[in-house]
Amino acid sequence: MTTPRAAQEQHFATHDGVSLFYRRWPATGAVRRGAIVLFHRGHEHGARMAHLVDELDLPDFDFYAWDARGHGKSPGQRGYSPSFATSVRDVQTFIQHIGKAYGVPPEDIHVIAQSVGAVLIATWAHDYAPKVRGLTLASPAFKVKLYVPFARAGLGLMHKLRGLFFVNSYVKAKFLTHDPERIASYNSDPLISRPIAVNILLGLYEAADRIVADANAITQPVQLLISGADWVVHHKPQHEFFKRLGSATKTKMELPDFFHDTLGEKGRAPAVAAIRAFVLQLFDQPLMRVDRREAHLRGDTADESRALAEPLSPMSPRGAYWALTRAGLRVGGMLSSGVALGHQTGFDSGSTLDYVYRNTPQGKGPLGRAIDKTYLQSIGWRGIRQRKIHVEELLREAMERLAEKHRDVRLMDIAAGHGRYVLDAVKASPIKVTSVLLRDYSDINVRDGRALIAEKELQDIAQFVQADAFDRLSLAGVTPRPTLAVVSGLYELFPDNEMVSRSLAGVGDAVEDGGYLVYTGQPWHPQLEMIARALTSHRQGQAWVMRRRTQAEMDQLVESAGFKKITQRVDEWGIFTVSLAARTGR
Repeated sequence: MTTPRAAQEQHFATHDGVSLFYRRWPATGAVRRGAIVLFHRGHEHGARMAHLVDELDLPDFDFYAWDARGHGKSPGQRGYSPSFATSVRDVQTFIQHIGKAYGVPPEDIHVIAQSVGAVLIATWAHDYAPKVRGLTLASPAFKVKLYVPFARAGLGLMHKLRGLFFVNSYVKAKFLTHDPERIASYNSDPLISRPIAVNILLGLYEAADRIVADANAITQPVQLLISGADWVVHHKPQHEFFKRLGSATKTKMELPDFFHDTLGEKGRAPAVAAIRAFVLQLFDQPLMRVDRREAHLRGDTADESRALAEPLSPMSPRGAYWALTRAGLRVGGMLSSGVALGHQTGFDSGSTLDYVYRNTPQGKGPLGRAIDKTYLQSIGWRGIRQRKIHVEELLREAMERLAEKHRDVRLMDIAAGHGRYVLDAVKASPIKVTSVLLRDYSDINVRDGRALIAEKELQDIAQFVQADAFDRLSLAGVTPRPTLAVVSGLYELFPDNEMVSRSLAGVGDAVEDGGYLVYTGQPWHPQLEMIARALTSHRQGQAWVMRRRTQAEMDQLVESAGFKKITQRVDEWGIFTVSLAARTGR
């Protein structure tokens, strides 16, 4: 064993300005090969994993361990975060900080996470598709043993009635590990955060359900450690997660007598040795990547889309249920302006989206407005409005980046709908915009988009033309060449990656080197079947059947067109993502 390493104490800033504490142990070898990033379990902090730095015996690697917000030496009310999604974004920000501050790219990072930290990392891997070398997940808390019947439902109801409150951990240290010293240190550690905010607990459950069900979207190499005598979490979701993983390299190690504190157990040496071997195996070979660019032909999302497109027998229970749902929507359309517009133009049309953005319930009388309000507050439309906020945020960031490089801001949206999010971003930006070109295939969108340009008094710089977003030559021939392109909500409507690749190739041809692309994705949606069975699209009233694209798939398509993703946003439900990529050439 090498001489114990001393930790450096540092801080990094989150997206919302919180300064989070972390420890860094620099590599002691002659040449740094990479970095190991450690994520502690719930209630704990980074120092509780510090023993792994020396036990793993990887002198050629930096080690990093944070204290999550509300834990350890990081600020905030103990056990609190604004949301589970906020904590996942903190992970992304931390990894980006390590890259910027210490020159360690994601490709040279291996992540080790335990319990709640492992669920955070699994969610991050699913939602952000980071190109890290690999993941080691120890006893992920996909399903906590609550021991009280209907506890989860009860907590959810109490949260709605009471708002934020905290739940103290029922778990005693003796049920976490067999190690007496570890038990004593846990009981006496003043930095242990025993309470946890109920919103984080509920967010953990919801994220875990989603990630286990859609684990195929995770393609990084994964090592899963399962404690066989775990008093805290259930084993079944861990095995289901492993089975569904989309990773080309995955390994599972079951530790029969281990309690929940897998990496702090008394007899952890075999587990530590397995982690070390896995890390070295991954770093001794080129970065592994699962190619998802043909996912429209085969795989989980293709199968799911085909199943949703299959008609149901009206005599079957499901067929009858969805027939009644469609009938209810027809009745609703007689009263609700939003539902009526969806029937008229398609629930995926630019007109519908502009109505959703405005978010002003309208209809016939109080009942019609009440129906419209319920319609506009559905989780899908709330996600759409959050997507608009994220698109505008990343458009502003791209404009600032161009201004810093003294480049003109020439903006093009290839399928703008009414163009509201682009025009709102331009109107609100202090950065001078030289030109705005809005394109759309629909004559209705072109008409209403031109009216919106006039309403916002942007006629001097903005124009709206009718054009096909999948015509590569038309896109490539745009003049003047844009320095910033955006495609929002388009590719989600078309399952065929060949079409999307053709469109992206045209965008890549059009955007100047050093320019930017803002693009959206839909890796998951809780209402896919409802949308497919009950809503109609803008294409002659056909069923609105969508094929989800995992974030890894979407990023690979964009990368093939000559762009490199540099940052990303995702809503708190994990439905819609918005990414910013730089034009680097092919």
